Amino acid sequence: MSTPDTFAITNAHVVPIESEPFDGAVVVTGDRITALGPDAPIPDGAAVIDAGGAWLLPGFVDAHVHLGVHEEGEGWAGQDTNEMTDPVMAAARAIDAINPMEIGFDDAIEGGITAVNVNPGSGNPIGGLAVALRTHGRVVDEMVLREPSGIKAALGENPKRVYGEQKRTPATRLGVALTIRQAFAKARAWAAKPEDERDPDLVSDALAKVLAREIPWRQHSHRADDIATALRIAEEFGYELVLDHGTESYLIADRIAAAGVPVLYGPLIVSRSKVEVRERTPKAPGILTAAGVKVSIITDHPVVPIEFLVHQAALAVKHGMDPAAALRAITLNPAEVLGLADRIGSIAEGKEADLVLWEGDPLDVRHRTERVWQAGKEVMHRDADGTAVIAPR
Repeated sequence: MSTPDTFAITNAHVVPIESEPFDGAVVVTGDRITALGPDAPIPDGAAVIDAGGAWLLPGFVDAHVHLGVHEEGEGWAGQDTNEMTDPVMAAARAIDAINPMEIGFDDAIEGGITAVNVNPGSGNPIGGLAVALRTHGRVVDEMVLREPSGIKAALGENPKRVYGEQKRTPATRLGVALTIRQAFAKARAWAAKPEDERDPDLVSDALAKVLAREIPWRQHSHRADDIATALRIAEEFGYELVLDHGTESYLIADRIAAAGVPVLYGPLIVSRSKVEVRERTPKAPGILTAAGVKVSIITDHPVVPIEFLVHQAALAVKHGMDPAAALRAITLNPAEVLGLADRIGSIAEGKEADLVLWEGDPLDVRHRTERVWQAGKEVMHRDADGTAVIAPR
């Protein structure tokens, strides 16, 4: 599946996200978008792809997945999400456990998702370093967009259950919060020493990056009281906080908005499997957005299959979210949270050409992807019978 160096997608309904939709063309040279608009000039010699009125959008971004570290259908052999032998695993790196050949990456591409953030799990108070990736590639190192993209941490039921069952600390919410505070206090003291006086300490080194605001703190939290704890600890230590899941975040949306903290909401298409997700509602993304919170919608794949990301956005629209805000919640907002908005998340001159051609409005569940490009390279098209054909890795 070869791609010309310069090509133009014409006769498309273009939804740039950061500006108003238009009917026209997008020009790509190499890995970059070089022109767009109703009357965008087509360079001499450029290959022309007639979209036939199909919708062209930026690739979707899912900012919270376990793609490649929790392989579907593999059982224990493909389960590398949590290293639950120590409550503080800040130096463990998700990139070391990702299998880019996992079938979920193909599902992501077919679902129009060109970038993901792969997290460790939530079994530990501090789970490890996340990584942002493109969804097509042969070796994970070649797919990296940002590494590390944050440290995954967890409050609530999961860590207290894991270590409570082992009859170890932390076995309660207060113990989980203490574990996090102790780790940050140790890292702060370590970082305050002159470099030549520091003992090798991978955990403190990773946490020091959070304290220096080099990377965000990705806080798994569902219940409103756990979210309040996350806000409290972030204020104490001064780091950049991102709320992952935020099931009850809409109940304290005003406090979250005042703190300027983004919420990665989801998964939405899931049962109320435990106490802390009983208040899950598809109304939440719309409520949070109306309150001024930057909202991204996530699948937590494989909890919700990754190709259903856009269906979750459609569900949020059904329950009151503005359609433009819903599309932003699976494109530009997560790109901003990942620190990648200067590269991906919208269609604009100079940005990398992560583009997806849809049969029609992707918020209409009847419409499928037709073609997908990542960094200007076509990675998926459909054959004559509609089967998705993924480019060789």
